This record gives sequence, C-alpha cells and structure tokens, in this order.
Amino acid sequence: MNVRAAAAETLAGVLRGQSLSALLPETSAKVDEKDRALLKELCFGTMRWYPQIALLLKQLLKKPLRDKDLEIQGLIAMGLYQLMHMRIAEHAVINETVAAAAKLKRQWAKGLVNAVLRSFQRQQQELIAQQAGNALFETAHPKWLLAKIEQAWPPQIAADIVAANNARAPMTLRVNELRVSRQDYLNRLADAGLSASETQYSAQGVVLDTPVDVSILPDFEAGRVSVQDEAAQLAAQLLALEKGLRVLDACCAPGGKTCHILESQADLKTVVALDLEPRRLLRVENNLQRLSLRATVIAADAGNLEAWWDKTPFDRILIDAPCSATGVIRRHPDIKILRKPADIAKLAEIQLQLLKQLWQTLNNDGILLYATCSILPDENDRVIEQFLAEYTDAQLLTIEADWGIKTDFGRQLFPTINGNDGFYYSRLQKKADNYSE
Repeated sequence: MNVRAAAAETLAGVLRGQSLSALLPETSAKVDEKDRALLKELCFGTMRWYPQIALLLKQLLKKPLRDKDLEIQGLIAMGLYQLMHMRIAEHAVINETVAAAAKLKRQWAKGLVNAVLRSFQRQQQELIAQQAGNALFETAHPKWLLAKIEQAWPPQIAADIVAANNARAPMTLRVNELRVSRQDYLNRLADAGLSASETQYSAQGVVLDTPVDVSILPDFEAGRVSVQDEAAQLAAQLLALEKGLRVLDACCAPGGKTCHILESQADLKTVVALDLEPRRLLRVENNLQRLSLRATVIAADAGNLEAWWDKTPFDRILIDAPCSATGVIRRHPDIKILRKPADIAKLAEIQLQLLKQLWQTLNNDGILLYATCSILPDENDRVIEQFLAEYTDAQLLTIEADWGIKTDFGRQLFPTINGNDGFYYSRLQKKADNYSE
C-alpha cells in the first residue's frame, strides 16, 4: 500500500476516535518494510503538531471536510506537516501527497490537496504570522490541557513540559542484570556500532543516541535487554523487594515492570501479573518468555476482587493506574486529540476506587506503590490525599531520591528532552496496629 495513503487512513482513524497504538500495527503490515519508519514518522509527527495544523486548515479550507472525507483531511494535514517540519523537497511533498489521493480512490480530491498545499507554500510566513500570540498554535497543545499544566506548575516547568511533549522520545533500554552488567551491555552496543550512555537515575538503564528497531539490539531475543523508559524503571527499587515476598503488579500490561520486579529479586515467593485485557496480556507473556521469567498471569478487573483474589494477602503491590498519560504525550501524540477535559475527573475516580479495592489485599506492614504516567496533580497527589483522609491504617512513606521533585504526597518526574518520561510515584504502608485478617 502507498505509504502516504496508509498514513492518511491511520490519521482519519484517530480523528474518528481510535488510537495510534491500536491502528499502526495493522497499517504497518500493509506497507513495504522499507516504508514503515516513514509511516510512523508521518503519523506521529502530524499528530504531534495537529493542534497547530488544525488552525492552518481552518485558514486554508473554504469549508470543513465531511466526516466521510477525513482521509483527505488527514492527507492534507500530513502534507502540511511535511512542508513545515520534514526535510523533504517541497515539490516532492506536494506531488507525492496529491498522488496519494488517487491511491485512496478519492480522485476528486487531487485538485483540492494540490491547491491547499500550494497555497500554504506561497503564504506560509503570512499564515503563521497571523497566529502570533495564539497559545494553541505556539504550543501545539489543546487549550484545556495547557491551562491545567500552567495551573499545576511554575512557568518554567510548564514550558519545559510543553517542549518535551513536542520532542521525539528517546529509546531507553533496561539491562537484565541477571544475564549481563550494564557496562558489559554498553560495550556490546559499541561493538555493534550503536552509540549509547547510562541513564541518570536508573542503575539498569541505557539510552540510545538514535532509536533503532529491536532486531538490531545485541542479544535482545536472548533476554539481556528490554525497552523501557527510565522513569518506569524506578518502580522496582521503590517496592523494596526482599526474598520470599508475594507481589502483585496490577494493571501490568505490557509487562515491563513485572519483568523488572522479577529481574530485581530472583527469590520472590509469588508474582501475580494482573490486567483487564486478555489481548494485552499476550505481550506480558511474550516478555516473560523472552526473558525466561515466571509470573502468574491473570486477566481480570483488578477492582473486582471476587474474580481473581484467593484471599492470600500481598506483601508488595504496584498499581500502575489507568491515567491521562499526559506524561508520555511524546510517545502517544494522539493524546492531544483524543483526551478530553472531562476524562481527568473520571480517571481520578477510577484511580481512587482501584486504590481502595486493592488496599484490602495488602498484608500487614506491606507496601503499596501508586504510579501514573501523568503530570496532573488531580490524578496524583489529590488521589493519594483523598485516600489517606479516609484510610487511617495507611501511612505515607517519604520517597528520598535525586530524581523529580517532592510533592505533598509523592514524587513527580516531568518529561525531559532526551531523558525520562513524566511519571508520578507515591508509596504507602499498611500500619500493623490496624491490620485484621
């Protein structure tokens, strides 16, 4: 399939409410292998800058396109992205984008696509100048999200979050120290011609100078390394793992933290990996198999204890709660389009209920680690604050660390250009004097 036509179909799917992560695997299979990197770049880049591109579309189109023609809207948006942000000759961008309209069996749209792109080519400076002072255009963030970020954090931090969200994410690896040391793996990367360095905070982390396909990584299939952001790698150490403990990783898919837990402490009694979606658990099982690790994998709603819990308490619980994912927008730029203001309160309620339910499964003196990939306090500190106000047997454990910033109830990392994603952690312990069987 033509790569630009495939990208236009994918972008139309997002504009209709589907996610890139759901759409791209199927679309990628339709294009030549040599075109898959370009397909991803076209889709990710267009979504990254879509709030900005959408304003230009309003200026350039005489009337909005109908829903059935969102493929053409995606195609034009993709053309504008290429003209603004990619190093492809302008005539090639226009010619190839116009040709893709025919590949989409929208012969009628060739003239429209050509006219809009050439109009932008002629008027680019003037059109952009007309957006001066428009925060939506300048930040490429929806107004409601920008307002929440600016309300939550000081101006410089807010500006840094926006800049990181609009940057490409680095490719970060977690070295499996059961198999190889980090330094030895760095040497293997160098031998393979791949430049990389140690992460700043995770003792197992390695960040590549340039992302590559996992098939290029030395010993990936042999289980010596996994792909995982540095912020997510901090969870295992915060659980204070010891021999003989029972551990629950709730909302575990795709299994990166489950595997890191098992790599960090080889003598755990039990590790239960729980997730709602059986389809996503396939990735968990694949990761466990590749790394030669074992866990009890269960498909169930973590909040419905009757469906999965055998009444044996856990000593450690990790809740990587469903969230807005506002700390990983650079990895999921369609969040800018798909996430809505009302989602935040709904997610916070789900997070609080999940905490309340899983607290019942925690052992005397056990530790529960609450985590999100959000940078919004409504999903982080406010959730923990509400929980502690209601549960007198919960004690907040201070996280002493050299990463992120201390908050009232946990620790917050922000997305960093060429560094870690945005992530939040809070650590709670169940008091022994209030524990009952």
